[in-house]
Amino acid sequence: MSDGKVDIHAVTTRSEHRCFGGVQGYYEHDSVACAGKMRFGVFVPPQGASSTGAKLPVLYFLAGLTCTEETFAIKAGAQRVAAELGIIIVTLDTSPRSARHPGDDASWDFGVGAGFYLDATQAPWSANYKMESYLIDELRAVVEARFPVDVDRRGICGHSMGGHGALTLALRHPSLFRSVSAFAPIVAPASVPWGEKAFSAYLGDDKATWRAHDACQLLEDGKRFASPPLIDQGMADAFLEKQLQPERFEAAATQASQPFSLRRHDGYDHGYFFIATVVADHLRHHAQVLGTAGDR
Repeated sequence: MSDGKVDIHAVTTRSEHRCFGGVQGYYEHDSVACAGKMRFGVFVPPQGASSTGAKLPVLYFLAGLTCTEETFAIKAGAQRVAAELGIIIVTLDTSPRSARHPGDDASWDFGVGAGFYLDATQAPWSANYKMESYLIDELRAVVEARFPVDVDRRGICGHSMGGHGALTLALRHPSLFRSVSAFAPIVAPASVPWGEKAFSAYLGDDKATWRAHDACQLLEDGKRFASPPLIDQGMADAFLEKQLQPERFEAAATQASQPFSLRRHDGYDHGYFFIATVVADHLRHHAQVLGTAGDR
């Protein structure tokens, strides 16, 4: 994890927009872990602007391959329900972008837009591809210093590569994240092409080191979620059989006696029309675990 110190108050506001009575904002700050500027988004529901000083539950959302901190905020339609429930939503970028490396944009599923929410150990990526440290050590501190977050009520959610990140980070940091959910996650990256490509470059060829970033293998190794995860998977997803393989998670969680909910949806694909269809269920799943704005 990152050993550097970030100025939690040195945040630049890129834009802010009224949205369902709250504010959707986009921000930028300097990251030590990622060796440069990083962008993030925050939706603060109307309850966060009250004069009571109430602290609200927060949901960190991790986007998928090629996406940015804006994708979920623009496409998912989550703010309406988040405003009803009084949940803050934080979105972050999918990779460092300030520092560049040869080949980092040669393919859409590796490098820029594809940080896989881990700390790279192999050069040149280890210089700044440290997305786990960025989220856990830096962005969390920045957000929780600037916005009305109840630090005892955090959830994490993600899509595809971000679903992998949400599941693995919830397992790796159970004291931080009380609730977890995922849309079409890569549940076993150590065993599918997307993960094999990224892990071999970011972590090296020793597959034993990959286990710490694979949700199925983390369950095999004794890690557990603080509360049952919710996973939604479209059955018309073009990546279902080759890259996602939810049955692997189903088997691993069942073997581990880990409660979970895996819902399969006929006719739905991998994109944001699917996410928009079920996003309200995910927000209510997190609210059930974390509580809503009026619970404290």
